[in-house]
Amino acid sequence: MDAYRDGFTGATTVSKEWDPMSNEIAVRPFSVNVPEEDLVDLRRRVAATRWPDRETVTDQSQGVQLAKIQEVVRYWGTDHDCRKAEAKLNALPQFITEIDGVDIHFVHVRSPHPNAVPLLMTHGWPGSIFELLKVIGPLTDPTAHGGRAEDAFDLVLPSLPGYGFSARPQDTGWGPIRMGSAWHELMGRLGYQRYVAQGGDWGAIVSEVIAVQAPAGLLGIHINMPGTVPADVVKAVTSGDPAPSELSDAERAAFEQLEYFYKRGEGMTSQAATWWRIGPALAARG
Repeated sequence: MDAYRDGFTGATTVSKEWDPMSNEIAVRPFSVNVPEEDLVDLRRRVAATRWPDRETVTDQSQGVQLAKIQEVVRYWGTDHDCRKAEAKLNALPQFITEIDGVDIHFVHVRSPHPNAVPLLMTHGWPGSIFELLKVIGPLTDPTAHGGRAEDAFDLVLPSLPGYGFSARPQDTGWGPIRMGSAWHELMGRLGYQRYVAQGGDWGAIVSEVIAVQAPAGLLGIHINMPGTVPADVVKAVTSGDPAPSELSDAERAAFEQLEYFYKRGEGMTSQAATWWRIGPALAARG
């Protein structure tokens, strides 16, 4: 990263006192204010959940267990403090801007340190920018967390279309490719001529796509969900075949972890293979 910082002075076309309302394309300040009646109605509907009978086994082979689901529902129905979460977001600079016909919500936190590198961070699915809140302080103000001023970043944290407070697209086609182009447009709209990108889960895929698109100004990406697996390994784990014989001990250990993920951990596969998961939804509609 130090190599990217060389000569970074003046990398942005806007000052620290940038006024979003002065931008040629509207960037509107945003804050969260959920009506109390909506929260009351949500808690009422959560409390009215109709439960099915418990699973017929003592393990999770039929899916997530009834007691666990009831624990989760109890938390969201009675323990979760929606106003506290709302206050966390409203303590940050939030904005909305329309890109390609969709209102995109994002948090934009500038570092107090000069020459901070602009960093675009994309959350995963099903998630939100809440996944990223704990890193805002260390990344924007590293000296307050035991780091160096030269390690500072300006952060841009957009909400994926249809997630958080970004609008739901009214047409099809909003996949990673379109999101990647939109995110590059967002960074340019904020005045950043050069930047780096980071993401996990679907955010990793969007970040990879931006790298493939190779827009002018993208310096590099970092992802925490690498998706590169040799074709013979993919074939083995998806078909149930044994591991390729030429794997080293370390590679075999990685193969076993990947195999477990495909069999037990991958969300879509697990939902399709464990029929009891649909029980609460069916009971609630009964």
